[in-house]
Amino acid sequence: MTLPLTDPVLLLGLMAFGSLLLALPIAFWSLSGNPGALPEKLVRILVVAANLLLTAQLVLRWLDSGHFPISNLYESLCFLAWGCTLTQLLVERSWPSPLVPAATTPMALICVAFASFALPDTLQNAAPLVPALRSSWLVMHVSVIMMSYAALLVGSLLSVAVLLTERDQLLELRSSSIGSGGFQKARLDASGSVSLETTTFGLGERLDNLSYRTITVGFLLLTVGLISGAVWANEAWGSWWSWDPKETWALICWLVYAAYLHTRLTRGWQGRKPAWVAIGGLVVICVCYIGVNLLGIGLHSYGWFFDT
Repeated sequence: MTLPLTDPVLLLGLMAFGSLLLALPIAFWSLSGNPGALPEKLVRILVVAANLLLTAQLVLRWLDSGHFPISNLYESLCFLAWGCTLTQLLVERSWPSPLVPAATTPMALICVAFASFALPDTLQNAAPLVPALRSSWLVMHVSVIMMSYAALLVGSLLSVAVLLTERDQLLELRSSSIGSGGFQKARLDASGSVSLETTTFGLGERLDNLSYRTITVGFLLLTVGLISGAVWANEAWGSWWSWDPKETWALICWLVYAAYLHTRLTRGWQGRKPAWVAIGGLVVICVCYIGVNLLGIGLHSYGWFFDT
């Protein structure tokens, strides 16, 4: 068994886990009452630290192995955690609220914890790439797909927050799906003149808007990832699409989030209805990414349970 203290890659992963583990309760504490700006700033510092630690970990593994760090499930999970923390920080720039880290930090924490404590040593140690992965398409396809998963996961978790906030109130969205309009409204006073007054958005409205925009970015990245994967598959295996379990579930994931965007753009759904569709997409991603990999089936699997 490889000891974390003797392997700097594993040690950096444990340090990132500790940083996220400390950030999570502080983020939930920030939701209660009015604890002040210091806890929120501390959470952001801890998430930034975790992202930097994961960055250093992936770069170090890249230098040690000589290839893009995606050869096994451990590296893949760490890359996904890195993408989730980066997406979370970008979302917080749009709306610095304690709700964002409270909703999204658990995903990165689960990824790092699963990679550091649940996986066997054979999936934690660096391994040579199989011949099919020794291609310039590796960085392009895998990095885009993983970043799309990160954006879709964060957006879906924000949709979960939409369902949990203001549950006793009717959610009426006064902005469009892209967040324009609704910041000011016209008011006719007694003298007959028109004046504009500022409108404040509620928690549900802000979360729904952030969720929509994040999922849109994730969907576009997923589309690019699927196209690049098809091109790579044709180059490596002589077929654009082989209905491999991973490919099939990735297509299902794309269809679910396409339905999410369709209901918003053409049916006018906002708020809680599309949030349920996003939660369905969250489940599909978990099956596509974790389920297929752990079963050890198909050409895209890293293997574990049934890997011989």
